[in-house]
Amino acid sequence: MPSSSQLSRRTLLGAGGSSLALLLTSCATGPAGGSDPSETESAQGSGATAGAFPVAIEHVYGTTEVPAEPQRVATVSWVNQDVCLALGVVPVGMAAVEFGGNAEKSTDWFDAALEEIDGAQRPTTWSEADGLDVQAIAAVKPDLILAVYSGITQEDYDRLSKIARTIAYPKDVPAFGTSWQQSTQIIGRALGREERAEKLVADLERQIADAGEQHGALKGSSFIYGTVDPAAADQISIYTDVDNRPKFLELLGMEQAEVVQKNSPKDQEFFFTWSPERADELESDVFVSWAASEDVRKDIETDPLLGKIPAVESGGLVLQVDEQQVLSVSAISPLSIPFALKEIVPPIAEAAAASKG
Repeated sequence: MPSSSQLSRRTLLGAGGSSLALLLTSCATGPAGGSDPSETESAQGSGATAGAFPVAIEHVYGTTEVPAEPQRVATVSWVNQDVCLALGVVPVGMAAVEFGGNAEKSTDWFDAALEEIDGAQRPTTWSEADGLDVQAIAAVKPDLILAVYSGITQEDYDRLSKIARTIAYPKDVPAFGTSWQQSTQIIGRALGREERAEKLVADLERQIADAGEQHGALKGSSFIYGTVDPAAADQISIYTDVDNRPKFLELLGMEQAEVVQKNSPKDQEFFFTWSPERADELESDVFVSWAASEDVRKDIETDPLLGKIPAVESGGLVLQVDEQQVLSVSAISPLSIPFALKEIVPPIAEAAAASKG
């Protein structure tokens, strides 16, 4: 039985009936192979800043001290492996990417970055479809385990800590609520690359802002990011500001719809459901949704209730049907952002322009 943290991780990608069922099916694949841990070494080089250690990092389950530059870093969940690689450190082991991944159970952006590091070997991978694979993690002999972006439980943390020093998600955010900026800054500290991490965050924020300027229709446009699916038990689900998807659009200069701001739960939930009978109240210029196929668009438009969503009526509905595109924003990272800017932003800008007439 999957742990509660793994179930939450899955629902991050979609939050309704058949959409969620399809995502669960996508996640429930077999384990991915990797290189022999005895032959895999992390590629620190001389990237750590002199005098950076020891460093103590607080998180939801306490404080973890990293006494010296880590030599063998393992990551669990999503995002963490991308941050490591973006900072020049190749993990010795990582979770397989089982939704939106490529044939290597990785992502195209991770693989491209890996190729840029001379002599880097592909990390060992393991499946997390049914929870943490503690034996596989232990087998790569890490001296640091990163779960900065994750939903690991106290039990998970205790099990991982018996293998190596472990850094969980920050105590001031909910499970899977760590922003890509926080993940980069925290992992930068843990790896002794804090200055490099700060520069990386600043550069990527500038790239996002530039993309917002390039696509003028985005600025000031209101949006709702969620899922609309006539076949789902919960036909409408909406992501809150806790989730990284709305945060990404806000950095582009867009504004979360007032109806979402007013109705978001107060307990740091990353999504909430909405009654189809009140679909006409979802006022926004753009509604971004995940769908199993483009055919869902017609189902939405012809549905007597869902078809009354203002963005659907005005041509502002964006359906993301490519898993890799969905992953690039739902598990947004320093490596996936350039891909998202190229593949995700233009369709949203086109929808914003169409909606405004």
